Amino acid sequence: MTFPWSTMDEQRAAVADLLESLTPEEWARPSLCTAWTVRDVAAHLTMQQLGVRDMLVRAPIVMRAKGDMNRAIHDMTVAQVHANTDAELVAGIRASIGSRRHTVGVTRYETLTDILVHTQDIAIPLGRTIATPPQAAAVAATRMMTMRWPRPFPIKQTLRLYCLEATDTAWRHGTGPLVQGPMGALLLLVCGRPAALDRLSGDGRAELERVLRA
Repeated sequence: MTFPWSTMDEQRAAVADLLESLTPEEWARPSLCTAWTVRDVAAHLTMQQLGVRDMLVRAPIVMRAKGDMNRAIHDMTVAQVHANTDAELVAGIRASIGSRRHTVGVTRYETLTDILVHTQDIAIPLGRTIATPPQAAAVAATRMMTMRWPRPFPIKQTLRLYCLEATDTAWRHGTGPLVQGPMGALLLLVCGRPAALDRLSGDGRAELERVLRA
């Protein structure tokens, strides 16, 4: 079965091409991922295939996080930034193309979500366009809205009060006031990116924006 690996490969190639074209100033720009620069997100994308041995090497970083997974991910990413040049980060992403591995403790669907969302975290603030495949985004969004572990984004509880509906693929989730738009924008919303609100509409959109920005 090629899906979702083929989609991951396409996204990895696209984001590597984009990163390779950036100026030093663009590498340092803020991404959509809170408190992370474009370089930070790129470094994170080189860590989508960490096996048991890789995690053992990073065990001191994880232990210092004292159970805070977000802090552990942040600190591992910072270490990766410091250990690699921009060119090495691009090479690391390219090296993952064709691989069928994912980080220990998560599934290929979290890995799919990671590359789809973080590609946009980089591209959107830079004014670049990398298309998000709607069907792949639908699979990722369903995973985010139904999974219990890894812990889902806090926004999930808020979005349960709305009906989310894609306009470019057959995907609908939840009941309540309608929030609709491209599947890629809905995936960003599900993953806690308020920037996606500008691409959404529906009778629940304005209310949702007020709730999220409160």
